[in-house]
Amino acid sequence: MLTYALRRLLLAIPTLLLISLIIFLMVDLAPGSPMSEIPRSIPPEARQKMIEALGADQPVLVRYLLWLRQFFLIEPAYLIDGWFGTSLGGGAQRILSWQSRAPVFDVIGQRLGQTMTVIGAGYVIAVLIAVPIGVYSAYRHYSWFDQVGTFIAMIGYSVPTFFTGVLLIVIFAVNLGWFPSYYDTSLTVTDFATFKRQVWQMALPVTVLALFHAAEISRYTRSSMLDNLGQDYVRTARAKGLLEPQVVLKHALRNSLIPVVTVLALGMPSIFGGSIIVEQVFKVNGIGAALIGAIVANDLPMVQTLTFIFAVLIVVFNLVADLLYGMLDPRIRYE
Repeated sequence: MLTYALRRLLLAIPTLLLISLIIFLMVDLAPGSPMSEIPRSIPPEARQKMIEALGADQPVLVRYLLWLRQFFLIEPAYLIDGWFGTSLGGGAQRILSWQSRAPVFDVIGQRLGQTMTVIGAGYVIAVLIAVPIGVYSAYRHYSWFDQVGTFIAMIGYSVPTFFTGVLLIVIFAVNLGWFPSYYDTSLTVTDFATFKRQVWQMALPVTVLALFHAAEISRYTRSSMLDNLGQDYVRTARAKGLLEPQVVLKHALRNSLIPVVTVLALGMPSIFGGSIIVEQVFKVNGIGAALIGAIVANDLPMVQTLTFIFAVLIVVFNLVADLLYGMLDPRIRYE
């Protein structure tokens, strides 16, 4: 398996390079300039010096190679310096945001905690809810539980998150006043009272995300379980006198998780990319809000870097899903 993983990582390098080139060119060729937000009263020579300071006057190929070097070499070096107090960065130029003039990865690091707290919690809760519901719906298919679960899942997956978010805000924040209508990003958890406020303000965005992801995951789990519960090996296990929980959870569920793992693994990058709408609705100052702000302000380095990070996550979690297949199904061998 280690050899397979290394081979896949090596094959991923040209894929990521091609993706990075496409992303860089698409964003770079889009309308926008680092000076688009600067007042026109500034003299042209001063504007030109500011553009040169940001490196935006260089040819596109030079800027692409510099950005690639910064992404894969310089930024990791600065990260190691921050962890261990070394000096690998050596004062090299980092990827700078045109909007804030700060290093892009520093901005991402500041926003990452908000995204992981809210969006990550919603995804984890969705998995913990969806898999048991999917398993029991398949085991008791066409029962009232299955019918209700199917109806709720159809609503949860078909209704967009921005509509669900606004609806929950109107009902539970505006009319009932149970929860806050927006997320207070300045809140710091220091005691039980602030922890309670944190949980309270997370309730609505986490509910929106958990409902959306749980609807998809539960349907995949149910469909996969239905296919496996009718297989010969399940009937054989029952004929041998195994208890029903053993038959369902040990035999049927393990094989049923193979397609579900694909959904779960590929859904992990959505913690970052899929958070854009929810963060805008609930005013969460996370990665999604940073991407929207960068697009509005024509902050091309921020847009390029965040978009490429999403692409890297998709490639990495594709590999993780492939490796998990071998753990779940002994018949899969990586030669």
